[in-house]
Amino acid sequence: MAKFSRPFLIIRRIAKLKENVKINTQKIRENLLSNLTSIFESAVKFAKGKTTINGHELTLKEREKWVRVAAYTAQVINSVASGFDERQIDVQLDELERLVNEAKAKAKTKKTKRQVKGAKKEKVSKGSS
Repeated sequence: MAKFSRPFLIIRRIAKLKENVKINTQKIRENLLSNLTSIFESAVKFAKGKTTINGHELTLKEREKWVRVAAYTAQVINSVASGFDERQIDVQLDELERLVNEAKAKAKTKKTKRQVKGAKKEKVSKGSS
């Protein structure tokens, strides 16, 4: 039976941990890249005007915001692909979330012409009753 010293066993455990971290990191990175690619593709569709939000077409200004979201997503993808710094990725994902919220906020508050006309007609009919 082979006799191993304690430091050797500790070094062996550390080597196993490093291998596990490397494997898990790669899985996390692949999953993250897949999700970011999906976000990028959706942002590009909005930027090109191929998708509507809440049933209305996007204005040029709204589409410009989605271009910024797509561009920033591409930067995050590039960053994740080249290295994996969890803290930096969290910061980048927070910024991406802020950009998406900014881009979609305009669409939520904007009313279509039809909705505005309907609201005016309701006020007129209530006022004449």
